[in-house]
Amino acid sequence: MARLQLSKSSLAREMAQLRAYERFLPSLDLKRQQLQAEKAKAIAIVTRMEAEVEALAAQVGRDVPMLANPGIELKGLVHLTDYRVGTENVVGTRLPVLENVEVAVAPYSPMTKPHWVDDVSRLLHDMVEVRLRAKVARQRVAALSKAVDTITQRVNLFDKVLIPNARANIKRIRVYLSDQDMASVVRSKIAKRKRAAA
Repeated sequence: MARLQLSKSSLAREMAQLRAYERFLPSLDLKRQQLQAEKAKAIAIVTRMEAEVEALAAQVGRDVPMLANPGIELKGLVHLTDYRVGTENVVGTRLPVLENVEVAVAPYSPMTKPHWVDDVSRLLHDMVEVRLRAKVARQRVAALSKAVDTITQRVNLFDKVLIPNARANIKRIRVYLSDQDMASVVRSKIAKRKRAAA
């Protein structure tokens, strides 16, 4: 760290820095609060989507117990063909957003498969889509957590380091300058007395 110069120009520089720090801190803190609110929303969405996945799994087990029949081949019935993840700018943070999901159901003959395969294909289609949406939502939460951590570090840097250091430097410079002013007044009075005595 550079040695603090005890002069009027360094006092002016420190005061300008303090004003800048105090001007930027509220906007940084507001950004942190907005990111925390977005993170809370994203966590709620992840929780909701995970509940949807569990509900779909429970529905499959409840409504289609025939899946346990090993004689009916359902492997490859539903598969993810394509999806597109874009980005969205939220409070200066780039977040993934699922733009498109394409899930294909393999063609099958209704004559060779039981009637309940239609329900299974629909449920599996929904399950694949909801799981993908939940995965992207978890990625959003991770990105927001990282952004909240970064902005919190910046807020703490300004609030706990830069502003207190600038105030301490200003106080130190002012004390030194007032001591110098006092010393020059005392010197001039001593010199005046010596001239008057001479």
